[in-house]
Amino acid sequence: MEAVSSPLTTHVLDTASGLPAQGLCLQLSRLEDHGQQWTELKKSYTNSDGRCPGLLPPGQMKAGTYKLFFDTEGYWGKRGQESFYPYVEVVFTITNETHKFHVPLLLSPWSYTTYRGS
Repeated sequence: MEAVSSPLTTHVLDTASGLPAQGLCLQLSRLEDHGQQWTELKKSYTNSDGRCPGLLPPGQMKAGTYKLFFDTEGYWGKRGQESFYPYVEVVFTITNETHKFHVPLLLSPWSYTTYRGS
């Protein structure tokens, strides 16, 4: 039986090594209480492919503002590497909960890039 995929996905690539960023801690939150409070929805780690399966189970997506927090300092620290950014926060808005959203992160110790993927 095929697993149902999450409507929200992320993929983290370590551009310094050219490999997926395995073991990077991340948190998904949604802005609640009329924009006053972040509510944590999931805390997890990227797998060997740099992905986080089951980030947001089907049916739990609703329109609103979301945040992906990536613990980049912890990731680089485990590799004995100094880094400039202790964390990366990607804040984005979902207006149509029937769509799928992909938020990739390209990461090095000194820079990062993100975009809305497909």
